[in-house]
Amino acid sequence: MEELNLKEFFLYLRKYIVLYVLILAAALSGTYFYDTEVKTDLYQSKTSVILAQSENSANSTTALNDVNVSQKLTTTYGEVAKSELVLQQVIDNLHLDLPVKELQNNIKVTSIDDTAIINITVKNENPEKSAEIANEIAKVFSEEIVKIYKLDNVSVLDVAKTPDQVANNTTVRDLVIAAILSIFGVSALAFLLFYFDDTVKYHEDIEQKIKVPIAGKIVKSEVKLDKKRRSNSDVHSSLDMASRGKISNELVVEKRPKAIVSENIKSLRANLQFTSVDNALKTILITSTNAGEGKSFVAANLAASFAQTDKKVLLVDCDLRKGRLHRLFNVSNLSGLSNLLTDEILNSRRYIQPTGIKNLSIITRGTYPPNPAELLSSEKNKALIYRLKQDYDIIIFDGTPCNGLADSVILSTLVDETLIITRDAAVSKGAFNSTRESLEKVGANIAGVVFNGINKKITKYYSYYGEDR
Repeated sequence: MEELNLKEFFLYLRKYIVLYVLILAAALSGTYFYDTEVKTDLYQSKTSVILAQSENSANSTTALNDVNVSQKLTTTYGEVAKSELVLQQVIDNLHLDLPVKELQNNIKVTSIDDTAIINITVKNENPEKSAEIANEIAKVFSEEIVKIYKLDNVSVLDVAKTPDQVANNTTVRDLVIAAILSIFGVSALAFLLFYFDDTVKYHEDIEQKIKVPIAGKIVKSEVKLDKKRRSNSDVHSSLDMASRGKISNELVVEKRPKAIVSENIKSLRANLQFTSVDNALKTILITSTNAGEGKSFVAANLAASFAQTDKKVLLVDCDLRKGRLHRLFNVSNLSGLSNLLTDEILNSRRYIQPTGIKNLSIITRGTYPPNPAELLSSEKNKALIYRLKQDYDIIIFDGTPCNGLADSVILSTLVDETLIITRDAAVSKGAFNSTRESLEKVGANIAGVVFNGINKKITKYYSYYGEDR
């Protein structure tokens, strides 16, 4: 198990702020309701009895001739005071309608250290009754002690008085305990989840753990992803003339160029350019471990970012199963990459569409083929990539997730660089390393990992940039 990092743990706790508040509110309200509406008020009365052997008693059965011996027997006396012998007489004398066991539960007998004095405390719903029971117990107890131990010096020191305050009014204490337990409980749960959390997280020393450099980070965006699915048959008809060319709000680089996410994408673009100073960077594959990590979001925005530098850019949707780039750019998906790979390469221009963004064109995924991996590994695809490289400065391929699919692993051997997108704290290190290893086995050039969906507070990047300037 990895060494615990307290700083990371406290950052992790931030995720549970809402849970803290909910549990704390429930605990406090529940405790207050129980103490004020459910719990029965009890009143407490106390009497004291001293037990000793007189100096003139020489024929006692038990040789109690000094206070020290009496002190040693106070525990025994306490048991006698709570015995059925004593309490049944008390019940009969006072005509109480309750069993001995219930009365025993409301009696507490204690001894005072270094003395032969015992205290008898009684709790009852009725304040007068609590004092009455306490005094009656002291009376009956004294009589029985005289009989059993032949003591002739048993005296009541303090007569029980009727209490005027509730003895079990512990609302404040109970609220404090409830607050401590709820906070401790949530913290303990968070600690266990954190301790056994094996996900890839940005704020860890992750480069050493997953053996992949960090190529970029993208903070959590407030833009809602377009997850609506359309079949191939209705894509063309659903795009009327009014909606064509209206790009999605997910394209923040174009929609909000001064937003934090846009700055993150530009930083990623710069990092890629610096890592390929010696060799011209022409083709980039974007992949991930699992679906839903923001692969297409990064691919589309990175392509738009490169286009803003006056480079001629082509974005290719290579996720022939569930690709959604056509929805981000509101273009037809009637004919795309899958159709092109079954056509002549010389006809590739027919499948390239404008996106409405200057310098950026797109090839959508096309109709769903029965053999996506075979199409991408074909010689025709290799020839297509070679031909496209002659016409464009940058080509970005939006691949499939690597978990269970070979498509992106195949494509990684045909491009200059491969980027692995991972959503912060969403993928286990084991799954991520499996993706890395599968790409390394085929000789892919991994440019690095891009962390998506990072909390702004963790990165502290927002200290320098506003969401919109």
